Amino acid sequence: MFAAVAAAGVLADRLDQSVIPFYIVIGMLLGPHVLGAAGLPFVEETTFVEVGAELGIVFLLFFLGLEFNLDRLIENRERITHAGTIDLGINFGAGLILGYVVFGALLPALLIAGIVYISSSAIITKSLIDLGWIANRESDPMLGTLVYEDLFIAVYLAVVSALVLGGGDVIEAVRSVGLALGFILVLLLLVSFGTAWFERALHTQSNEFFVLRTIGITVLVAGAALAAGVSEAVAAFFIGMAFSSTEYVDELEHNLEAIRDTFAAVFFFWIGLVTDPLLFPAVAGLVVLAVIVTTPTKLASGFLGGRVYDLDERRSIRVGLGMVTRGEFSLIIATVAAGGAGVTIPEATASTIQAFAVGYVLVMSILGTTLMRYSGVFEKRVVTRLVDESGA
Repeated sequence: MFAAVAAAGVLADRLDQSVIPFYIVIGMLLGPHVLGAAGLPFVEETTFVEVGAELGIVFLLFFLGLEFNLDRLIENRERITHAGTIDLGINFGAGLILGYVVFGALLPALLIAGIVYISSSAIITKSLIDLGWIANRESDPMLGTLVYEDLFIAVYLAVVSALVLGGGDVIEAVRSVGLALGFILVLLLLVSFGTAWFERALHTQSNEFFVLRTIGITVLVAGAALAAGVSEAVAAFFIGMAFSSTEYVDELEHNLEAIRDTFAAVFFFWIGLVTDPLLFPAVAGLVVLAVIVTTPTKLASGFLGGRVYDLDERRSIRVGLGMVTRGEFSLIIATVAAGGAGVTIPEATASTIQAFAVGYVLVMSILGTTLMRYSGVFEKRVVTRLVDESGA
């Protein structure tokens, strides 16, 4: 696995492309559905790979939290709410309509809505860092919208999991939502009042102890979040925000950057590993339809989000391009659908949703990172057209 992602990284660098699609594709090629199907030795989805992928999400969102401290979150709360609500209304609404038109039932439509609504915090954060956008003004609406999405999806997953896996039990859904909101509230209190404790935890002259303490705290809280039915990504984001209020931000970024990138590579490799390309032909039409419908909706909501932050047309276009990518949460929603097969969702429908999610994520992860990579082409053409129209 590590040799494969290293080779994929070399190839991506030689071609001057984003490494993310290369990691995904190499994972797919070396997994059980390609090499394994050919009767050759393949990389198995072992516990190490699964946990490594989870850690990739955790560290990527931890770094996102380091860039987005609580003061900044509070200061921009109105803009975050406004931009996030626009994003939710346009994209979740489009997904709900698309899902109902295709499946003719509310529960599958709700799952499709979640899959096409949520942008990939992990992939977008990685791309922001790789492209150097993280310090630019357009990163503010992108990060703010990702925060809104991650908080919404924490509640959404609690509700949908209870409805799909709990046989439509509304009481269980309410209980799950209450537990999730309670855990998020505890995290907010920890971020607000725990700065002194985090300072003491990191106070050491040993780099080894510094790294181990940071990882220990972050992974422990992320695991507790999963046990409480909250996304580990959301928990890692809040812990990152807690650490961002300390005086150790530079040391954290320097010491954990290599660990973040290593496990991020495992995460993207894992996406490919669990992807069965043989499922794509059956859902190709649905994937194409979803891409055609939901790419423009993300571009539009991202552009409007940039305008909420008073960005010019060029930077607002960057926000729209950057938000196109879908990823880890869409796959999580697909696993929820698979868990309800034959219980609350017909088996054929659940299988279709799962295959659709994998194909959709693969296409949108490649499309999204490519759009960010070549944003200059779109910025120049669209801004020139806008100027011409305003002059006319």
